[in-house]
Amino acid sequence: MWFISSVVWGQTRPSATEPSSISVAVIPKAAGDVYAGAERCLTCHRAESQQYEKTKHASLPAASGNSVTGCEMCHGPGKAHAEAMTAARGDDVKTEAAKKLIFSFQANPKRNAEACVLCHKSSRDQRGFEHSTHATHGVDCSQCHSTHLTVRSQNPRRTEMASVQAEFFSVPKLPEENRWLHNSLLKKAQPDLCYGCHGNIRAQFSLPSHHRVPEGAMKCTDCHNTHGTSNRATLRQSGWESCVQCHVEKRGPFVFEHSAVKVEGCTICHTPHGSVNRMLMTRREERFLCLQCHVDPFAANVPHSRLSYQTRGDCTRCHANIHGSNFDANFLH
Repeated sequence: MWFISSVVWGQTRPSATEPSSISVAVIPKAAGDVYAGAERCLTCHRAESQQYEKTKHASLPAASGNSVTGCEMCHGPGKAHAEAMTAARGDDVKTEAAKKLIFSFQANPKRNAEACVLCHKSSRDQRGFEHSTHATHGVDCSQCHSTHLTVRSQNPRRTEMASVQAEFFSVPKLPEENRWLHNSLLKKAQPDLCYGCHGNIRAQFSLPSHHRVPEGAMKCTDCHNTHGTSNRATLRQSGWESCVQCHVEKRGPFVFEHSAVKVEGCTICHTPHGSVNRMLMTRREERFLCLQCHVDPFAANVPHSRLSYQTRGDCTRCHANIHGSNFDANFLH
């Protein structure tokens, strides 16, 4: 029995995503006595206040005596709301009217996101959210993140169907509150959070050959920036650069490059999420995959004539270094 060392393959696990750098925007106080203070919010919203105090939002220092901190930094002035709720004394009509006197993130997605982007726009990973695919499809920050993870925001009544891979190969999980505090305040862990909308991607990860996302060895944000990029499919890096972060042995540079990799990227041959074919290939038989480009028997890049082309076997039996070679223009070695 012989062994292939890790040096030969060179594939690595995704590195940890660096947290976004945030510069706190100073929100000046509005004119007049319009603020209730966090202590008054606590009298009615105890569960939310207790969870909020555990986050970094609560520890933001006041830049000056004229800046807003606490709950009203996101929800706006709350004195009118608090006084109206007290005066309602259980009256349903007055209570509903009082709820409208403060911003409760129940507006349209654009308005909801604006309250977050006011501070969360200093990072390159976040400043493009307003033009991202999520924003254009009506997804705002509060649909994925929660500044106070309460039972109501977790929605425990909804049952989720676990994948087979997650059941067999799942990694140990942190307690829910610890996961929330140390994972960008996400309402749920990846990939379950992303599966809530991307059901078609969840189905692809259930196919026999797939990246190890269901098992917990990878997560969606290792490859994608959910806040938007200028790359296709909101990839963190353009083209094949996202793939070679882990598949380092395919990076190169090579003396003889496979143009399909450099021009179209890895997805011209591989399906990134999952496939019924080995090696995540888009076609079952490798030779048919090659013939999608190398189809003209008289072209310079097709040295074999149509009649002498082998009817069985794979092209890589001879063209072994198909991703690139430093020795042979035909990738023979």
